[in-house]
Amino acid sequence: MTPPTPLPSFGETDAYLLGEGTHARLYDRLGGHLEPNGQGARLALWAPNARAVSVIGDWNGWDAHADPMAPRSDSTGVWEVRCEKARRGHAYKYRIVSQRGRILEKADPLALLGEPPPSTASRLWSLEYDWGDAEWMRTRAARNGLDAPMAVYEVHLGSWRRPDGRLPGYRELAHSLADYVVSLGFTHVELMPVTEHPFYGSWGYQTTGYFAPTARYGEPQDFMYFVDHLHQRGIGVVLDWVPSHFPTDAHGLADFDGTHLYEHADPRQGFHPEWNSAIFNYGRNEVRSFLISSGLFWLDRYHIDGLRVDAVASMLYLDYARQGGEWIPNRQGGRENLEAITFLQELNRAVYREHPDTFTVAEESTAWPQVSRPIEMGGLGFGMKWNMGWMHDSLAYMKQDPVHRRFHHHRLTFSMVYAFSENFVLPLSHDEVVYGKRSLIDKMPGDAWQQFANLRALFAYMWAHPGKKLLFMGGEFAQRREWTHEGQLDWQLTELPEHRGMQHLVGELNRVLRAEPALHELDFSAEGFEWVEPNDASHSVVAFLRRARNGEVVLVVSNLTPVPRQNYCLGVPGGGTWHEILNSDARPFGGAGWGNLGEVEAAPMRSHGRKHALCLTLPPLSTLYLKAVTDV
Repeated sequence: MTPPTPLPSFGETDAYLLGEGTHARLYDRLGGHLEPNGQGARLALWAPNARAVSVIGDWNGWDAHADPMAPRSDSTGVWEVRCEKARRGHAYKYRIVSQRGRILEKADPLALLGEPPPSTASRLWSLEYDWGDAEWMRTRAARNGLDAPMAVYEVHLGSWRRPDGRLPGYRELAHSLADYVVSLGFTHVELMPVTEHPFYGSWGYQTTGYFAPTARYGEPQDFMYFVDHLHQRGIGVVLDWVPSHFPTDAHGLADFDGTHLYEHADPRQGFHPEWNSAIFNYGRNEVRSFLISSGLFWLDRYHIDGLRVDAVASMLYLDYARQGGEWIPNRQGGRENLEAITFLQELNRAVYREHPDTFTVAEESTAWPQVSRPIEMGGLGFGMKWNMGWMHDSLAYMKQDPVHRRFHHHRLTFSMVYAFSENFVLPLSHDEVVYGKRSLIDKMPGDAWQQFANLRALFAYMWAHPGKKLLFMGGEFAQRREWTHEGQLDWQLTELPEHRGMQHLVGELNRVLRAEPALHELDFSAEGFEWVEPNDASHSVVAFLRRARNGEVVLVVSNLTPVPRQNYCLGVPGGGTWHEILNSDARPFGGAGWGNLGEVEAAPMRSHGRKHALCLTLPPLSTLYLKAVTDV
């Protein structure tokens, strides 16, 4: 078992790294740390502009005079104190007197645990835990690799399942979620933010506790158990992490020591008009140290496998969500946030230096170049980037009545123009099923049968498209309602044949994804993709090949009209028998059962520039995968 870690003294090296903006483990130096024997605690806080600071808490009756903190003799702005009577679980805050005499009561920015909301104090805690995921940790470099099959199930823990209508706990969720994810073959789960947040309705995106899993679902060891159990079941855990903005709640980071310590003072730089929140000052070195330490903390102490970094575009552009005159240009007169760029590069450099078997993913919604390219090449250094363009274009295409899709064919094929410019993840995320956007199944046109067929065809097309996959919970069984953070998913739908069929299809897509190297090994290389038929807009048909390193190929064909097409011939790179390894119109998935009786013989005829062709039956609103039995 990992023992409690005492607070090492904050030394000259720490002062230098904090001031340089590269301290990657502030959680070992600042915050509240219990002594190894459990008798007392030592606390340290960065508050450089405070006149006085004291710790108030359960052990001293919240007396402002009982435990005054002393500033270090250097210029770091760090205050320290040892509290003899403090014990594990005690609630506490820092009482800060500003230079102008204002009294502020703040939660610990580096607290390991907070009180369950709506209470706002921090709690003294330690992170001892007996991990059982050694096998996962030993092998996760391959599981998290860019050439690995990756199908991510995005989850909001509080609304996935609610037994008896109550919020579940981390340990309870560990078992039910792992069972479900394993049954469907997903490789990873991505958790919408579990960092502590005062407003449940923010879904975790308004974070106050950058080092504390939310107490709504349990204590730190409970969250460790959650991660540990998923790892032991072969499932990676990705954390949605929000360094882009933070709420202005009185107990949080805003106006921390009576000054704009973590945020810019000028609202044109420090206030986010879209989210009514504060923006971190990435030009302040200590703030960069704080954020880099937070990111590494989850990888180090909680064995998290990856960080999905939220709202990167809002960090990169000074004029994001602002009109002319509402923002301040950078020192070169441009709109790029140069300090944020430096921070993101330093973050990624630190992550891949300290935990090279993990990864980072950027949610970046613009065409910013080289997001997932090495820093040495001028990139931001992320491992992957969400492909928001693919998401918007694909959904816009699928929303069209099939009779009109011929006029929007480019929306389906355009993503291949830039598919290998970044290491892309294809997301169908929570953002697409809220706020009047409708559920995935409800976006699909036609009657109920056509809606399900459309969504099955889209999923199969998505799973074959270059890039890793991400699907938000409920999409896998075609939930009809929009997602809401209150309540739970409509699990009763899985008792209905069409919804159960969709769920079965997603499980089979994950199985085929894992089984076929052609569908994942070269996701980020043009060598892994080849068009067969990109231009048949009149029939709304597309066909392409996915290729593995060893030369094996899978042919993917989508017919996105409700008209079955007989004897549709496509050139293929070799003869012999081709097996139909997946058909989204198969009866077990809720389809009509059109197809090719399991296999097709390639004919020695020229088509699409190739010497052999498959003449196929294309089911209505469907996607097929075919693989040659013999080498091609």
